[in-house]
Amino acid sequence: MSNELKHLAIIMDGNGRWAEQKGLRRTKGHEAGAETVRAITTYCAAHPTIESVTYYAFSTENWKRPKHEVEFLMKLLEKYLKNELDTYRRESIRFFAIGDLSRFSDSLRERIAFTQEETAGNDRLTHVLALNYGGRDEIVRAARKLIQSGEEMNEENLGRHLDTPYSDVDLLVRTSGEQRLSNYLLWQLSYSELAFTDTLWPDFTPEELERIIEEFSARNRRFGGI
Repeated sequence: MSNELKHLAIIMDGNGRWAEQKGLRRTKGHEAGAETVRAITTYCAAHPTIESVTYYAFSTENWKRPKHEVEFLMKLLEKYLKNELDTYRRESIRFFAIGDLSRFSDSLRERIAFTQEETAGNDRLTHVLALNYGGRDEIVRAARKLIQSGEEMNEENLGRHLDTPYSDVDLLVRTSGEQRLSNYLLWQLSYSELAFTDTLWPDFTPEELERIIEEFSARNRRFGGI
């Protein structure tokens, strides 16, 4: 049975370990990881069926990391979005951010909003970054919106108030050997196929992703049926 991959989700894990194994600062791992995001996104934009790729970039729990590392990640994100704008335009990639953005600096929120506006009309691929994101937090925020709307409480209505209402995830890939969801897209992953690789994120390549997608395409997705 062949499966069509439309929505790919990725947990990018292993930047820090990659750097430590090489005797480098953890921040160097994050810089290398950003290059991998660029390579994988470009691959997805050229893929015949992928419509959106959602990366777990910064979780609600990541604020617990050392202050200097968090500050570096915020600056790296702002720099990445600024540098990638030409790529988004050239490859017709739409950028979109999910999560609670209220905790970020004014300049970062402005950069996110600007990038979303500038790429809103692009239609080859939607590149989503989950920022200050937690799956439970997303569901709670959606429930609050639904209650405020006065609509009936059901799956369809709640789903429309989620950060990511556009589609469920077909395939989740997590790098670095860890095998857990880590509070990521809990609603959207209900019937997703899962793939785990020992490769650390900075070493993850489009070629390895292609092999994972080939294996995914041969799976029998029954969605609770026979």
